[in-house]
Amino acid sequence: MLASLAAIAVIVVGGFFALREVTIDEAEGDTRDRVRAEARLVEAAGLSDGVLHRDPEALARLDDLVLGQVITGSVVRVKIWTRDGTILYSDEPALIGQRFELGEEELRLFDTGGAEAELSDLTKPENRYERPQGKLLEAHTPIRTPGGTQVLFELYQRFGSIDASAQRLMRTLAPPLLGGLAVLLALQGPLAWSMARRLQRGHAERERLLASLVEASSQERRRIAADLHDGVVQDLAGVAFGLAPLAEEAARRGEEETAAALRDATATLRQGVRDLRTLLVEIHPPNLESAGLDVALSDLLSPLAAAGIETELHVEEGAAPGGDGGALVYRVAREAIRNAQAHAEPRSVRVELTRPRPGVARLVVADDGRGFELGERGRRAPEGHVGLTLLETVAAEAGATLGIRSAPGEGTTIDLEVPVR
Repeated sequence: MLASLAAIAVIVVGGFFALREVTIDEAEGDTRDRVRAEARLVEAAGLSDGVLHRDPEALARLDDLVLGQVITGSVVRVKIWTRDGTILYSDEPALIGQRFELGEEELRLFDTGGAEAELSDLTKPENRYERPQGKLLEAHTPIRTPGGTQVLFELYQRFGSIDASAQRLMRTLAPPLLGGLAVLLALQGPLAWSMARRLQRGHAERERLLASLVEASSQERRRIAADLHDGVVQDLAGVAFGLAPLAEEAARRGEEETAAALRDATATLRQGVRDLRTLLVEIHPPNLESAGLDVALSDLLSPLAAAGIETELHVEEGAAPGGDGGALVYRVAREAIRNAQAHAEPRSVRVELTRPRPGVARLVVADDGRGFELGERGRRAPEGHVGLTLLETVAAEAGATLGIRSAPGEGTTIDLEVPVR
């Protein structure tokens, strides 16, 4: 709709100026025709050889003709020139006898004949008496005295009459033009509205499908996690629980090899149970509202502790945000801990969740691993290392701020501040 309105504005404005140019061209043609007609009148009825010598009677007779029949309506000035630029006659007596330089077009008319019309340059000294008249159109054509001497006849016409012609032409053409554009806009309006509504419905439908997909994925993850927890995990835990007393009994009988094998099996089963519990957290994160954010963060750190990495968790009382804020904190902490374990080779990882000031929850995940150059993130993006960049985008969309500090050999610190309502 905006594009259509802009197109109408362009057509209207452009059409006015185009019609104005057409009108000016037509006016110049009319002025050329008029200068020929007036020149023939002056040549036949008023021009005599006495004008060449500034004879008072000849000039008076010519002046009567010009003032009585030529300077009427839009014509405001008449001049007659010699080839050398001398003004033989003008209805402004002060110009008679003065000499000015003629332009190339005027000089060419002495050789080619015909007529020319153009906008007057009122800055020229020969036009100083015409300046009060405003914008003018001047026209020239050669004529001859009865003795055969060629002179240049020139008249000046008000440009306001041309503007008036352009406006009349625009008023004539504007109604059908604007009417057609209005009909076009009226036809496009319902179509554009229908397309916009259809796009909105399609967008809403895509959002519903995406939400359904996410919910279905969450339900499936929940089902798999529940099956693993109630099935395999419980079975392995039970087997490990049952093997422990068998190892002690074998040791009491002096069967050290059997006891050692049973202890190894028990340790392997217990480690498998821990690994499966970690996998359960990955498949289906805990319900932050029911389990609590501190428990969820502790679960995230448990694989690091199992791998021999020193971990530290500090959650200030009342610091955990609820709802989307808690989910964002958990997601950032999970990505930061994963990165530390996978890439940083740290000796220790520290996680803090505090309320540094009212209305703000702050998460800090710091490791003492290898660290990296911050500019390296952009270079490694094509390889798929975009986790932190995505987190920055997610944090910004949630109104949070995510800071990343790192340097080679100095570890990495992820600092997230989440607004709490």
